[in-house]
Amino acid sequence: MNGNLRVGSLFGIPFFINLSWFFVLALVTLNFGNGLAARFPSLGGSALLLGLGAGLLLFASVLMHELGHSFAAQQRGIKVNSITLFLFGGLASLEEEAKTPGGAFWIAVAGPLVSLGLFLLLSLLAFSGWVSGPPAAIVGLLAYINLVLAAFNMIPGLPLDGGNVLKAAVWKATGNRFRGIRWASRLGQIIGWIAIGLGLLSILGISNLGSVWSLIIGWFLLQNAGQSAQSASIQEALAGLTAADAVCEQSPIVEAQCTLRDLADRAVLTREKQQWQRFLVEDEFHRFIGTVDLSVLQTLPAQQWADYRVQDFLKPMDQKNQVRSDRSLLEVASQLEQQGSQALAVIRDNGTLVGLLEKSAIVRLLQQRQQSQPA
Repeated sequence: MNGNLRVGSLFGIPFFINLSWFFVLALVTLNFGNGLAARFPSLGGSALLLGLGAGLLLFASVLMHELGHSFAAQQRGIKVNSITLFLFGGLASLEEEAKTPGGAFWIAVAGPLVSLGLFLLLSLLAFSGWVSGPPAAIVGLLAYINLVLAAFNMIPGLPLDGGNVLKAAVWKATGNRFRGIRWASRLGQIIGWIAIGLGLLSILGISNLGSVWSLIIGWFLLQNAGQSAQSASIQEALAGLTAADAVCEQSPIVEAQCTLRDLADRAVLTREKQQWQRFLVEDEFHRFIGTVDLSVLQTLPAQQWADYRVQDFLKPMDQKNQVRSDRSLLEVASQLEQQGSQALAVIRDNGTLVGLLEKSAIVRLLQQRQQSQPA
């Protein structure tokens, strides 16, 4: 799925490798192998094998970087959904964001701190005299790469770790998490455009700075920073709203004791605004007990509708298709997306029915809120 292959779990965290990783591994193997062959001609064909080993150790360093983020998140009660290695390095997917700017800061810096620690340990090993020859060259190279990895990731623009540090700092200073995301996203976009510009100038032979990789990395930064900004805009627009705020004004609700004739009349009354195909059913205490499809009217002659009650055709309620009225609308939108649902029944803590919440209603509410926000 999405070009990712699951290769196991690490400390209970699902571990995936994207297909693009194999392409980068091949390039790294050739690059490292040729470098070793040029420096140590006696290696012969084994240079490529050492290059492969160096490439795998490089990605092990990236993996440890992501584990740093993951452990920091877990210490703050945040579930880590997965770790994925791909073209541009690694990604630790977290279930949710940190609740405080301090938590966001430490999760962000944990990865670069691991890379910096690896740089120090590998440098000590390289200069200690414990290894020599090709192994020493590989250790020295890995030390340098970990330093570059730590430094590059601290560039202050999303989606890089430095962007998350900037987000945490602005969040702490202003008390507004979304403002922090906007600042870090905009800076990430600026950095992305600069990298793209340098890449293009290099390709055209105008500048010695940059390369094709600068162009690719710039595009990656630009796309992800834009997505972060859009996500922040959506989160800010829905902030403070609950499921009850998006309930349809004339929700399709019918009492269990009503006859099918009453159901048909209710469907006619609501048809001007919405042609409902399913109605929510409540008992005499207004508690949600299930649903009834309007198609039941087609199973009986119209003259018999008054002889049957809605409860005779009741479908039991499904817990996954209902949500508490005080639940964050942002969480509700995420639930709808994950389930692939278009609507949910909204109920209060005591089980009483509030109404129906449709995905389209959240979209309309989001559009209204975004239009009312100052630019």
